[in-house]
Amino acid sequence: MTKRILGIDPGLLHTGWAIVDTAGQTRKYVASGVILPSPKLPLPDRLLTIFRGISEICQGFAPNECSIEITFVNKNPHTTLILGHARAAAIVAVANNNVPVFEYEPNKIKKALTGAGHADKTAIDKMVKILLPAAQPKTPDEADAIAIALAHTNMMRIF
Repeated sequence: MTKRILGIDPGLLHTGWAIVDTAGQTRKYVASGVILPSPKLPLPDRLLTIFRGISEICQGFAPNECSIEITFVNKNPHTTLILGHARAAAIVAVANNNVPVFEYEPNKIKKALTGAGHADKTAIDKMVKILLPAAQPKTPDEADAIAIALAHTNMMRIF
């Protein structure tokens, strides 16, 4: 049975998203992109842009599950808090569409893709290209969303 996975890399300025189909060992790239709330908008309107964008993706692609990166604590607590708002907007949009959400720490995503929890960006990008050659991400946020979706496909088989 094929499962459709929505991967989300949350951000207030750039929220990356990706759709990957998986069936057993087979993975197929479906689509990806970035939601770009205008930095000129007040915070509530940027969050609404993220919520609406993720809602449209859920309605258009009908994912079975969603994987999203857990916010790590930055040096600046304000940055962490703002990123948490963007994450919450995405999670609520997914939950509002009755899609189960799975959350992963960045090091678990890296380990699920490369076998190393502290892999660098180059190693992750290399694995994405090996596993999904059809994926041609245009931004780092889109690439991260693809990696998050792929990591979930690996984690699904473990649990």
